[in-house]
Amino acid sequence: MEAQKIAAAVQSFPGMPGTAVNLLGLLDNPAMRVSQIEEILHHDPGLTANLLRLANSAYFGIPSKIGSIRQAVILLGLKRLIQMVIATCVSAIMDKPVQGYDLPPGELWRHSIAVSVAAEGLVKELKVQAAEEIFTAALLHDVGKLVMGEFVKDDYKQIETAVSEGMSFEMAETMALGTNHADVGAQILSRWILPSEIISAVQWHHEPEAADQTSTMLDIVHVANFISIMIGIGLGRDGLQHEPSVEVSERLELKSCHLEKVASQTMQWVAEFPELLGPN
Repeated sequence: MEAQKIAAAVQSFPGMPGTAVNLLGLLDNPAMRVSQIEEILHHDPGLTANLLRLANSAYFGIPSKIGSIRQAVILLGLKRLIQMVIATCVSAIMDKPVQGYDLPPGELWRHSIAVSVAAEGLVKELKVQAAEEIFTAALLHDVGKLVMGEFVKDDYKQIETAVSEGMSFEMAETMALGTNHADVGAQILSRWILPSEIISAVQWHHEPEAADQTSTMLDIVHVANFISIMIGIGLGRDGLQHEPSVEVSERLELKSCHLEKVASQTMQWVAEFPELLGPN
């Protein structure tokens, strides 16, 4: 019965905002023109204002003032612009409290931003090759909690007992409810028709060893999630992940100095990002 209710909740979850869908459709179009992007965003002046505010933030380090979408595309690139659109669009739905995970209003959003910033920081610090979409994968890694929160709240005693006996929170979720927030997040992103590598990174961000195929994106999101928890952002009921996976650490040649440096950078940037991307 719970499985049916969760499946229904996934189906009724808000779809990818139309503006983001239209922009994503341009990514694979070799004949794409900046004027097409401008036309799509012309119908959403609030989103355009948010994008320009974000493009001019210190995070992106553009020395000259960006005053138009055309400039933003030229200086930041289409993929980065689409990441910013997705982030701005989902901020409103991710800014809510998530009761089952004991996350107050805004904390899931802060955690999502922290993981995104940490992921990009790790890519630079470790000098690894990773897809540009890593920001989006990190941002959306916990979107499944928005569906699972009510169900976790109702079955929390059973989950808590299993966790106290040594089971991971995700395994306890699956035992009690037949699925977990990472799986549900992957289902949501499949409905949004996002790239398979992003979906995989979301689905396996707690258990990278269980994925059919490893990827740098998955490894980085896994470690970035740990960093956010380490600095105390997103410490809900499930926030007891003590160490990154040994296999992932070996693949990335991860050292404690890397974690400390990226953690420090993340704390610096995360204070600015929620305000920049938050709903008007």
